Amino acid sequence: MTAIEVKDLHKRYGGTRAVDGVSFTVAAGETFGLVGRNGAGKTTTVECLVGLRRPDGGTVRVLGLDPARRRRELAQRVGVQLQESQLPDRLRVAEALRLYAGLHRAPADWRSVMERWGLEPVRNRSFGDLSGGWKQRLQLALALVGAPEVVVLDELTTGLDPVARRDTWELIGDLKASGTTVVLVSHHLDETEALCDRVAVFAAGRIAALGGPAELVERTGSGSLEQACFALMEQARAAAREDAR
Repeated sequence: MTAIEVKDLHKRYGGTRAVDGVSFTVAAGETFGLVGRNGAGKTTTVECLVGLRRPDGGTVRVLGLDPARRRRELAQRVGVQLQESQLPDRLRVAEALRLYAGLHRAPADWRSVMERWGLEPVRNRSFGDLSGGWKQRLQLALALVGAPEVVVLDELTTGLDPVARRDTWELIGDLKASGTTVVLVSHHLDETEALCDRVAVFAAGRIAALGGPAELVERTGSGSLEQACFALMEQARAAAREDAR
């Protein structure tokens, strides 16, 4: 079963082609990675997936629905953690989880989510008083409190210490085991390699390569996914420069 289908997606900002003909599918229960340099088109693609941006061309379907037209309905089924998410400074951790749970028809037990993500020690602390790492943990918990079928995570472990980062990897493994579809945007290629079934390598608004981590390594003759992605991005940039001549 296909959870996400993107066909020939285009998005421009003025004269800049942020996304230029991107196509991919994500199977239900798959953990799918998006990697690439800043400005490669990853975040714009994700924003189109969750209905925050309307594509200029192409089609996007998430759980069979158009996010641009059915965003409210999809919000009940899709959890989102974006890199720049913010909450009111005075909102307390437990209050935020209880509030978000109340927005969903069939949420997870917000107390269990708080405990699972290790937020109990700061449950009465205001969002504005949290460190960057605690804020990140809370945002991840809020993305999951609605018991979503699909979770979109942009820079999953930014700001987390090494122990919290490893704990988060385990939690993503639990999501996969439960059948949740995960879309992961990350600059940490060791994280992508450890967690993702397949990876889309973005360059200049296009997908330069798509495949499993081991497949991409083998395709480039590299020793690691990081080296493979770097080589693929450089090839794509060189091809783009050639096309522009």
